[in-house]
Amino acid sequence: MMKARTNECEAAAGMALGVAGVATLLLATAFTGVTADTNSDDVTALNTFYTTLNSPSQLTNWVSQNGDPCGQSWLGITCAGSRVITIKVPGMGLKGTLGYNMNLLTALSELDTSNNNLGGSDIPYNLPPNLERLNLEKNSFTGTLPYSISQMDALKYLNLGHNQLSDINVMFNQLTNLTALDLSYNSFSVTLPESFNSLTSLSTLYLQNNQFTGTIDVLTNLPLTDLNVANNQFSGSIPDKLKSISNLQTSGNSFSNSPAPAASTPPNTPPPLRPFTTGIPSHSNNSPSSGSDTDNGGGRAGGRVGSGGKSSKVGGGTVAGIVISLVVVVALGAFFLIKRKSMRHQQGGDPEKNDYLSPLASGKIKQLRPIRSVSLSPTGKENNVSMNLKAPSKIELHTSFDENDPTNKPATKKINLSSIRATAYTVADLQVATESFSAHNQIGEGSFGHVYRAQLSDQKVLAVKKINFSALTNHPSDFFIELVAKIAKLNHPNLSELDGYCSEHGQCLLVYEFYTNGSLHDFLHLLDGYSKPLSWNTRVKIALGSARALEYLHETCSPSIIHKNFKSSNILLDNELNPHISDCGFADLIPNQELQESDDNSGYRAPEVTMFGQYSQKSDVYSFGVVMLELLTGRKAFDSSQPRSQQSLVRWATPQLYDIDSLDQMVDPALEGLYPAKSLSRFADAIALCVQPEPEFRPPMSEVVQSLVRLVQRSGMGSVLSGEGNSRPFEESSDYTF
Repeated sequence: MMKARTNECEAAAGMALGVAGVATLLLATAFTGVTADTNSDDVTALNTFYTTLNSPSQLTNWVSQNGDPCGQSWLGITCAGSRVITIKVPGMGLKGTLGYNMNLLTALSELDTSNNNLGGSDIPYNLPPNLERLNLEKNSFTGTLPYSISQMDALKYLNLGHNQLSDINVMFNQLTNLTALDLSYNSFSVTLPESFNSLTSLSTLYLQNNQFTGTIDVLTNLPLTDLNVANNQFSGSIPDKLKSISNLQTSGNSFSNSPAPAASTPPNTPPPLRPFTTGIPSHSNNSPSSGSDTDNGGGRAGGRVGSGGKSSKVGGGTVAGIVISLVVVVALGAFFLIKRKSMRHQQGGDPEKNDYLSPLASGKIKQLRPIRSVSLSPTGKENNVSMNLKAPSKIELHTSFDENDPTNKPATKKINLSSIRATAYTVADLQVATESFSAHNQIGEGSFGHVYRAQLSDQKVLAVKKINFSALTNHPSDFFIELVAKIAKLNHPNLSELDGYCSEHGQCLLVYEFYTNGSLHDFLHLLDGYSKPLSWNTRVKIALGSARALEYLHETCSPSIIHKNFKSSNILLDNELNPHISDCGFADLIPNQELQESDDNSGYRAPEVTMFGQYSQKSDVYSFGVVMLELLTGRKAFDSSQPRSQQSLVRWATPQLYDIDSLDQMVDPALEGLYPAKSLSRFADAIALCVQPEPEFRPPMSEVVQSLVRLVQRSGMGSVLSGEGNSRPFEESSDYTF
């Protein structure tokens, strides 16, 4: 009986265990089904990250393909539901770099790869977009801060200290939630970006041990409680508001009013007149030093002077001390006033007020430079000179014509007119040639004036640009002559040719070669029924010639020239459909904001220009990419007649550049399918690089030129072009030698 009951109990127990086992298995299966569903984009990004780290074994459970970061407890990964929200892998001896598609981690709020050996190159631009904390401290990243940081408006903590970074390409206007920023121990040699003044939540800023230059005025109104700018090349004065910061370190710079050390404080100086002192934080622990002891010492000194029954004996000394202190303070004030005036004479204004002298966030402009002549090698071709001139930058224009500063009156350099390699026309000559600048002779109108067709007495046809210098009230004619002198020194076969100029009776006129085929914009978008559509080979030739012109302006001219207004209507075509770039340098004659807001240029503006008015060589590269898209598709850069999703050419075309079937569908129908597939693909690859949203990832124009040269060589276009009626053979043109 007992044995039977025992067997029954064992059977019941076994059944219970079996049921429990099945239940456990079902629960485990259900659990696995939930946690294995890690977001596919997150998995892809982490797989790539693991691969770019060279698949380190110390990252337990990580794999390079598929896997389940959330369900398999990948080391350093934290999830919420199916999304990865933090990656923390500091101090693990990791090598390699960040993945190229980290932007897929859209739920990631914290990324910490500090104290490893990542880098050896720039920080990738495609960082997770919604980060609140980013810590890349103590790695080996070099080069430029990626522009994509500009758009991380959720960012609160950014630590890039102890790397080898040298340039800033970030606009901080949107980073209003940032409370802590560490750029210390890098190789920055630029001035502080003007957009720093938008960091309205910033309390901690470490910039020490770099080579930052200029002033720290841009930090004046920030809510800082911890500031370290030690061991840089800052100059000017420390703003009074910054002196009250509780944890301040400024040593190792060239400030004119650095806080004095405690030992230098005169022992008998009353507290109200005692030189300013403050505790200086130690970098190792960022804690205040014994500055409070210094303050107390000063207080005790004051107490001895005015204490109790001895006051009658030392009253005279106190008065004498006050008088002496006042004399010292007045003398110091006079000294700094004289020094400030001296600096103003040297720098063209009060260094604390010259906010407009601050460079853009890219930091490329380090100081104001005088206008210099362009030194170029002669071509030997008589009167073959460019119409494009190097105008001084917006900064130079302002400082040269500032009526409120007597030191900034225009110091016009006397130009020897006979040295200018261009014809000097009279106003009368050009009035006759243009029929008094009649409306029916007007052939164009741009930001810088009207353009007229002019026919001289010898039947030569020219184009006359009437420059609008109304904004420049001081000596516009002298300024114009300087510009003409510089224009005459530019020489490239793909720049429009300057024939002459006129500077009489307040008129500023430039006379150019006349190009019978008009602009590329008109040729592509205003076909009149008489002109043949541009062939594929001709389009490539136009792209290559235009690229060479920009390469010349960016990389050959000294100082380099940024076009700022590159577009298809500024590419003029000669009888053989060779391109000639016009309006080079004139963009500096009008404010950036006005040029930026011009509807005529809307489709060509790079993102950093649209948002911040930040022009650079890389914004020219972007505009060039847009022109290449026009050549590829036959569409306008911006076309309001298209559906909203297709109005912006870049926005519509970019996603299709990587798919060969989509690429074929968007090619200009006027080509009727007559193009080599490989050539088309390589052309699209060049476009994709040029129109990247982050400027630091766009190639320089020299690389664009080389990519187009390789396209021509690999496609065998030399022989094809030699038989074409509407374009000059590559192999026979000095413009297209390889």
